[in-house]
Amino acid sequence: MEEMNLRNYAYIGDAVWELYIREKTIKMTNNSTHLHKLTTDKVKMGFQAELLHKLEPYLTDEEHEISRRGRNLPIPVGRRQYQSEYRKATAFETLIGYWYLHDTDRLSEIYNLLSIKIE
Repeated sequence: MEEMNLRNYAYIGDAVWELYIREKTIKMTNNSTHLHKLTTDKVKMGFQAELLHKLEPYLTDEEHEISRRGRNLPIPVGRRQYQSEYRKATAFETLIGYWYLHDTDRLSEIYNLLSIKIE
């Protein structure tokens, strides 16, 4: 695995995940308020933490290690009251970033596995 700062994986993973969700929601409505709600519901930390939990049985040993290390990154002071959820969401974003940069086939597989329902 090419080493990159895990924070960078989480940073790009956050953007990739939001773009993925926006691509799914953009065709659903012309109402910007509704579109914003559809999108933010799927990119917020609580939802990402749930997705990480769903993914855990399907992760390889290497992916578990990336997730663990992403979960252990330092937390910004403003996020400390949501520490557990924030850590899981960061781990999720770290994995998304890793797959995006190193294994797009696996990223597609994960997207299919999650099969996000947008309503």
